[in-house]
Amino acid sequence: MHVEIWSDIACPWCYVGKRRFETALAGFEHRDEVRVTWRSFELDPGAPRTREGDGADHLARKYGTSREQALAMHANMTAVAASEGLAFRFDIARGGNTFDAHRLVHFAAGQGMQEQMQERLFRAYLCEGVAVGEPASLEPLAGEIGLPGDEVRDVLLGQRFADEVRDDERQAAELGISAVPFFVLDRALGVSGAHPPELLRKVLSKAWEAREAAGTRE
Repeated sequence: MHVEIWSDIACPWCYVGKRRFETALAGFEHRDEVRVTWRSFELDPGAPRTREGDGADHLARKYGTSREQALAMHANMTAVAASEGLAFRFDIARGGNTFDAHRLVHFAAGQGMQEQMQERLFRAYLCEGVAVGEPASLEPLAGEIGLPGDEVRDVLLGQRFADEVRDDERQAAELGISAVPFFVLDRALGVSGAHPPELLRKVLSKAWEAREAAGTRE
C-alpha cells in the first residue's frame, strides 16, 4: 500500500501528524507492506529565505489577531506537540521559505533517506531554531543524516529537484489539497489533518480492505 503525505516543514501540525501516523503505522498489522512518500507543499511560497521579526507578531498579522492571542496559540500548539514527545520552541523558530528544504527532501529520497531528511528538517525548524530557508543551514543538516556533502552542495547551489517540488504542488492542487498534513492512500482515500493514531489506523485498515477487495497488492 502506498501512503503519500503532503506537508510543509514550516507546519507544526505536520510534525505532530508525522508522529501520530508513525504511532498508527506501528500498530497496523500490515505495516511492513506500507510504502510512505513525502510530498512537497509550501504554506507560504512567497516567504523570504529567513523572515525577520518575532514569530508571534507574524502569526498575529497573518490571522488578524492580537499578539497575546498568537502567543496563546503557540502555547496550545506546544502543549499538543509535547503530548507526542516533541519539544516545540516557537520562541526561537526562524520562519522562512521552505522550497530548498523540499528540494533536499527529494534528493534524499533518491538516496533512500527521505524520511530521515524530513524528520531532521522538522526538528531543526520547530525545535532547534534553525533557519531552514538558508542553504548554509540545510547543508550540515543533510550531512548529519549521512547524505554526501558534495552532492548536497550541488543541489543547493543549483535548481535540481525544483521540478519535482512543483510537480508535488501541482498534484496537490489537482487533488484539491489546500491544507496540510494531507494523507493519500493508494490514490483512493484521502484524509486531511493530524488526526489521533486510532483514527489514522482505521483509515489504514479501510484502505487495506479496499485493496483486498480489489485484489491489489504493492
